Amino acid sequence: MLRALAVDDERPSLEELLYLLQADPRIGSAEGAGDATEALRRINRALESGPGGPEAIDVVFLDIQMPGLDGLDMARLLTGFARPPLVVFVTAHEDFAVQAFDLKAVDYVLKPVRKERLAEAVRRADELRGAAPRIPVHEPDPDHLPVELGGVTRFVAVDDITHVEAQGDYARLHTGKGSHLVRIPLSTLEERWRSRGFVRIHRRHLVALRHIGELRLDAGTVSVLVGSEELQVSRRHTRELRDLLMRRP
Repeated sequence: MLRALAVDDERPSLEELLYLLQADPRIGSAEGAGDATEALRRINRALESGPGGPEAIDVVFLDIQMPGLDGLDMARLLTGFARPPLVVFVTAHEDFAVQAFDLKAVDYVLKPVRKERLAEAVRRADELRGAAPRIPVHEPDPDHLPVELGGVTRFVAVDDITHVEAQGDYARLHTGKGSHLVRIPLSTLEERWRSRGFVRIHRRHLVALRHIGELRLDAGTVSVLVGSEELQVSRRHTRELRDLLMRRP
């Protein structure tokens, strides 16, 4: 029987979805999460438990528009897992179907959810549960980092990254062309890239020294200009940053 996780930030919608899932005889258990961060923590426990473990999850029924990480971002992150759960999108919006299926979604169910339509999605997930797991993509070299974009793995050059922003247990890489979310804590990237000229300026930001255009001081507040973005520097990191910039060739 399938072990399901339903993710929706709107409580009434989440409760209705859980009710319908629990009424389906193919669903052995159904849990709920109110946002993507909570859901990812639960999925991490499932992966640590293993496919046959007591914490395992077979399929995630996922809303798209949520605060913080949205459903598409979460699905992109799951594609990097060694044994990701299946994903069924459950949403009130028709506009994201192409992106959803690019991310290998099992199904795309529109709200308000009909019992018969959800049962079809459960049937598809049940049939696919025994499919071979996806092969994880490993980092090929220290100069590039793999990211998921529209179901396609691309490799971002570390030298192109201007700064990194912490988002819980994840990090958003910023380049001159856009940003990418990766499942790596900021502290890990700080340690890995220290020798490449990245420095912590705030609990939420890691910056490449070579991309700092200006150091600004305004009424005791220190900030740096990185591209077109102004980022605040915390007091504890100000002296180290100034020293590093003074020594920069």
